[in-house]
Amino acid sequence: MATLVLDNGAYTAKIGYSHEKVSVIPNCQFRSKTARLKTFTANQIDEVKDPSGLFYILPFQKGYLVNWDVQRKVWDQLFGREMYKVDFADTSIVITEPYFNFTSIQESMNEILFEEYQFQAALRINAGSLSAHKYFQDNSSELCCIVVDSGYSFTHIVPYCRGKKMKDGICRLNVGGKLLTNHLKEIISYRQLHVMDETHVINQVKEDVCYVSQDFYKDMEIAQLKGEDNTVMRDYVLPDFSTIKKGFCKPREEMNFSGKYKTGEQILRLNNERFAVPETVFHPSDIGIQEMGIPEAIVNSVQNLPDEMQPHFFKNIVLTGGNTLFPGFRDRVFKDVRSLTPTDYEVSVVQPENPISYSWEGGKLLSDNPDFDEMVVTREDYEENGHCICEEKFDI
Repeated sequence: MATLVLDNGAYTAKIGYSHEKVSVIPNCQFRSKTARLKTFTANQIDEVKDPSGLFYILPFQKGYLVNWDVQRKVWDQLFGREMYKVDFADTSIVITEPYFNFTSIQESMNEILFEEYQFQAALRINAGSLSAHKYFQDNSSELCCIVVDSGYSFTHIVPYCRGKKMKDGICRLNVGGKLLTNHLKEIISYRQLHVMDETHVINQVKEDVCYVSQDFYKDMEIAQLKGEDNTVMRDYVLPDFSTIKKGFCKPREEMNFSGKYKTGEQILRLNNERFAVPETVFHPSDIGIQEMGIPEAIVNSVQNLPDEMQPHFFKNIVLTGGNTLFPGFRDRVFKDVRSLTPTDYEVSVVQPENPISYSWEGGKLLSDNPDFDEMVVTREDYEENGHCICEEKFDI
């Protein structure tokens, strides 16, 4: 029997059979400005001729799955003939959902997986639990780890001990990639160019030029210098979708510090935005969100746990999720956590090679686990006992 692993994130779905490779696919539908009436689903984004002013229709709102019509269409696309050709009667699914998910959403998901798609068996689990599973498999001597999952809607910080999550230490920050992109859109719109409709383009800008500063005030001073002394400043060439399909950063030697460019490209000049935007994850109070940043939250989370376990968590901090891909992210988390913890504790921050698909890899490992059949709920179980069997078996 095949096992399909689906890490169903609010921005991308990481999907693949447990014996194959993972694909990362946008978990949403798009409408483009030009072809208003046509809706593109998931991986059809590549067919959009003019992605400026792309209109996103997302199944997730504030991190929870609320728009089932959109989610169904995306899943139909993923499970259907064009992609994974799922034979539901002979497939079990491992699917992720957020921590403390609402019961109503959990029940809708059970109904859709078992009654509409009729999967043979299903396992609903938190993405962080899969990441922790993979971490413990890779580092068999460790008993504890703390997973920092910084995704599209939230950042979750969750301690795990012997594969079980410690509920007392779970912490959620309402800062994720969506907020950073929106904040960058606002800054650019205010300072130089109205880009409030260009989510897709600005998200690309964020991924290409933003980085995490190791010393915020020092970088701020550099950003105020004029001309060539300003090593922070970058010129970003915006795509026009006819000759330039994808935006890119101008190489330093081609930058024109004094006047305008002779060529007709549209340029965004980015200065302190490059590090001020990702700084929000470390100091949400900068933009008026009264919460702790990641390093504080890690320390706070660990301090809620038994004293004798604390040193073990500090030396196994695992970063997952797309935001951790900012250059300098890992070093900054290490530096800040180090300065907040007692000197006799060892601090170690691990960033896996591909933090986006790390939990998918965990799901892949889990599906090969001898206890896997004990963990899933089969369709017969569900038809016999309804939602309550899922509530008992799945630890959400």
